[in-house]
Amino acid sequence: MPYVTVKMLEGRTEEQKKALVEKVTIAVSETTGASPEKVTIFIEEMPKNHYAQNGIRLSDQ
Repeated sequence: MPYVTVKMLEGRTEEQKKALVEKVTIAVSETTGASPEKVTIFIEEMPKNHYAQNGIRLSDQ
């Protein structure tokens, strides 16, 4: 039973997230041999003020 966590910044549309989980499910199923019904995907969205690169939060750019 594969579990996949996708961490990304907030801002994607519901259509984009739907397409993401559909394609990730197919890829995981094909590469692991697990049935699509057994693939579980978690999407964790982060606000831009919770993510920084080079000492600068993305919300401050």
